[in-house]
Amino acid sequence: MLYPFTFRSIFKQRVWGGRELERLYHKPLPPAVPIGESWEIADRPGDVSVVANGPLAGKDLRWLMENHPAELLGDAKAHDRRFPLLIKILDAQEKLSLQVHPPAARAAELGGEPKTEMWYIAEVAPGAELYVGLKRGVTRAEFERKVEVGTVAECFHRVRVQSGDAMFLPSGRVHALGAGLVIFEIQQNSDTTYRVFDWNRLGLDGKLRELHVPQSLASIDFNDFEPSLLPRAFAQQGVQQVRPLVRDPLFTVEVHRAGAGVDVPLRPGKMQIIGLLTGRVQVGGGQATADLTPGQFCLLPASLTATLRVEEPASFLRIES
Repeated sequence: MLYPFTFRSIFKQRVWGGRELERLYHKPLPPAVPIGESWEIADRPGDVSVVANGPLAGKDLRWLMENHPAELLGDAKAHDRRFPLLIKILDAQEKLSLQVHPPAARAAELGGEPKTEMWYIAEVAPGAELYVGLKRGVTRAEFERKVEVGTVAECFHRVRVQSGDAMFLPSGRVHALGAGLVIFEIQQNSDTTYRVFDWNRLGLDGKLRELHVPQSLASIDFNDFEPSLLPRAFAQQGVQQVRPLVRDPLFTVEVHRAGAGVDVPLRPGKMQIIGLLTGRVQVGGGQATADLTPGQFCLLPASLTATLRVEEPASFLRIES
């Protein structure tokens, strides 16, 4: 009954967003507002992805999780009975807040959820950078002093980036996107963010945005200095090239690339997500196929034997949980 699922995007207005998702990926954005996030696969209270293709079009991911959890997930572990991952595309036309997500050991007492994630950089404006981790030698006392006087950005490690770069962000790592970036974000199913500084920026309501300094200080790993970007090297694997990015208990992420006319083998028996970066592919199996263009994602149930046909030279993310 199950097949490769595509979903309707859920758009989020953000004060730091823009219109690049419309230009790059032809997303049907609501008019005349800054859209910072497109939630591509989501199972959050109030934000659940709706199936866009095949016989189950109109059903949602919550329905799939309630009615077909074993077929969908295989040995992947649900998150509080919900789908374990949250997949987004972000358009940061201005800098995001300097922020942190609570680590698993502290999240419950802080009233939040842990959130480990990774970023794949899809589009980059000249000079764009990430704020990620602390500069080497920064102490907690120095960090707290600079929070008080509004100069805490000086404590952050900054990394210039280009298209194709990627960064892993375990819970507890301070971070922010700089201006002029479009990224694919793969994360634990959580929406807890603690802002430590937000550039004295007004929100969409015209008021200063809320900060969460005590929660941030309780969450930050103050021994996390100057993390590196993930390796860019590809290795040939049969008909394709593969670049490993993340292998974590929460998720595994790889970049694959292959030429036109190639059938790419997909690992059987595992729940997988394909996110197309460039080119065009068709994913088939069960009662439907999914034709993907850049900026689209496809969820492959664990029970499905699927095939991926490269229609135009393509690169894509392959994600497992």
